Amino acid sequence: MFTSSVRPIPVDQVEAFDHDVDVLVVGFGCAGASAALEADAAGAQVVILEQRSGGGGSSALSGGEMYLGGGTSVQRACGFDDSASAMEAFLLAALGPDCDPEKVRLYCENSVAHFDWLVDQGVPFKDSLWPTPTWVPPTDDGLMWMGEKAFPFADLAVPAPRGHRVTADGFGGKVLMDVLCRRVSESTVDVHVDTVALRLVVDGDQVVGVVARHFDTTVTYRVRGGVVITTGGFADNKAMLAEHAPALVGLPVNSDGGDDGRGIALAQAAGGAVRHMSAGQVGISLIPGMAVRGMVVDDRGRRFINEDVYPGLIGQAALFKHGLRVWVILDEEAFEAVPEVERWGVRPHHVAETLAELEAEIGMPDGSLVSTVGEYNRHAENGDDPYFHKAPEWVRPLRSPFAAIDVRRGIVPPEHGGSSGGAEVFTIGGLRTSTEGEVFDLDGRPIPGLYGAGRATSGLHSWGYISGTSLGDGTFFGRRAGIAAARRSSTSAE
Repeated sequence: MFTSSVRPIPVDQVEAFDHDVDVLVVGFGCAGASAALEADAAGAQVVILEQRSGGGGSSALSGGEMYLGGGTSVQRACGFDDSASAMEAFLLAALGPDCDPEKVRLYCENSVAHFDWLVDQGVPFKDSLWPTPTWVPPTDDGLMWMGEKAFPFADLAVPAPRGHRVTADGFGGKVLMDVLCRRVSESTVDVHVDTVALRLVVDGDQVVGVVARHFDTTVTYRVRGGVVITTGGFADNKAMLAEHAPALVGLPVNSDGGDDGRGIALAQAAGGAVRHMSAGQVGISLIPGMAVRGMVVDDRGRRFINEDVYPGLIGQAALFKHGLRVWVILDEEAFEAVPEVERWGVRPHHVAETLAELEAEIGMPDGSLVSTVGEYNRHAENGDDPYFHKAPEWVRPLRSPFAAIDVRRGIVPPEHGGSSGGAEVFTIGGLRTSTEGEVFDLDGRPIPGLYGAGRATSGLHSWGYISGTSLGDGTFFGRRAGIAAARRSSTSAE
C-alpha cells in the first residue's frame, strides 16, 4: 500500500534530531495553513511539512465554497436571517446518520466568528446571491443555496442560503489558498517543502516527533507540543480505496493527486481510530440547472430523489444505489431555460418526439419513461410532486420533444482539462478526532501529542455531504487543532 513502512519509531532509536519545534503541521492545504496560523498566533514555534513544492493541496483546486451561517454579514446583506440552531438542524440531517453532533453544534455556534476570522485573514466574499441550483456560479456572487429549501430539509429548519463562495473568477479555492499561504509567509511559521512525513516518533504512548524525507535525505523532527496531520484523504491510493471504500474505485478523483492516505495510516499505526472510511463525496456529472427543471431517473426509468436537493446528494444516491446508471430527462423548454454559461458544454445524447421512442433509444424497459413522466405530468399540472416533493417553483409538465443525458458520459467543468467521466469523488472518512483535533485511539482516548484536521479526519461528516463542509470544516477544526497543540507545548515547557 505504501513504498515504505508507516510504523512508528521509538524515540530511543533516533540518534539525533535535525529540528526541535513546538508544533509540526503535516500538510499545507486549508486545514494545515489554519492550524499553523493559530499555533503561531499562540506563540508556538511552528513548522509545516509539505510533500509538494508549495502550499495549496486539493483545497486550491476546489470550487471555493465554505458552508457558513448563523447570520454572517453576507447573509444579512442579502436579506436573510439565520440562526445557529437552524444551521445545525440542516447539517445534522444533510450530513448523514451518525455524523458528529458535538462537532456540528460547535461549528454552527461559532460559524459567524469563523467567517469573521477568514475575512480578517483577507479572504474575500461578495455581498450577493446566486439564486438557482448550480455547482459553481458563473459569476462572482458570494452566497448560494445548498439544498436548504429542498425536502425534507425545509421542514426541519427555516431555510437560508449558507454556501459562502470565495470571490473569484471561476473556482475560488485558489484564491482562498493564495490568501492563507500569504498569511503563513507573513508569520514566523517555517515551511519545509518537498518533504514527506514517513513515520511518527513515539515515546511510550506519546507522539514526540516525525521522521521525514526531503528528496534523498532523511530529516528528523522532535516535537514538544503536537503533530497535526492535515494530509487529506485517500482517494488517490487505489489499494487503500479498494480496502475501505470499494464503491469509489475506478472513478475519477477530485484532488491534486496527493490524497494518498499516508497521514491516516501514520496515525493508525500509532493506534489511531478511524470512522466512516467507506464514505465519499460524489460530484455527479450532471448540470443541476437541467436536472432540477427535468428529472433524474435510473436505468429502469424510475425517479429516486427530488432533484432540487444539493447535487452531491443526488450523486451519492446515484452511485451507491444505482451504480451511476442514471439519466437526466428533460424537454426543450427545460434545456433552453438553462443559460449557456451554466451548461458546461453539455448537450442531450438522445432526442425524441415521444417518450416511447426515447426509452427505446436508451434501452429502458418498454413503457418505463411513459409511465414515470406521465405520472409526473399528471401532478405537475397542479404544480405538485407528491412522490418526491420537489419545490413547486421547479415543477411543470414536460412536453415533446424530449431529451436524455447519460450521466456516465461525463461533463467538462470550465477549469478542468477533461471529462469527469460520470462523477468525481473524494473520501470523507478518516481519523476519529475530538473537537480540539485530538486523535482518539481504539479505546476512545486521545493519543498524547497527535492531532488531525481536514479530510484526513472524519470531521463533521457521516455518509452525507454538502459543498463547503470540507473547506469550512478543515479551516475551523484546523484552527482548533493548532491552538490545542500549541497549548500542550506551553504546558510541557512549564
